Amino acid sequence: MTPKDERRYPKLLRVPQLAHDAWLSQPEAARQLGIALFRIGALIACGHLAPAKNSAGRAGVTIISVQAGKTWRDSATYRAKALRPLKDTIGFF
Repeated sequence: MTPKDERRYPKLLRVPQLAHDAWLSQPEAARQLGIALFRIGALIACGHLAPAKNSAGRAGVTIISVQAGKTWRDSATYRAKALRPLKDTIGFF
């Protein structure tokens, strides 16, 4: 099994390749947002985080999308935070 820091996106997905200073690994993004790693995948699938890969091809997200996520978490109401997973689940189906 591949370590979480070494994961890559499937070749069929068109994910932009970014410079190292514009990219974060998924575990690092989870640490910065203060959420579980599995939630990063859900946020990518729902369009709240932008997927990207680094020059080595490792899966991650853009720093800009993580910063936008942090801003939203800091300014959103408790109700908005509680309803977001419900909206994302409904939108997923």
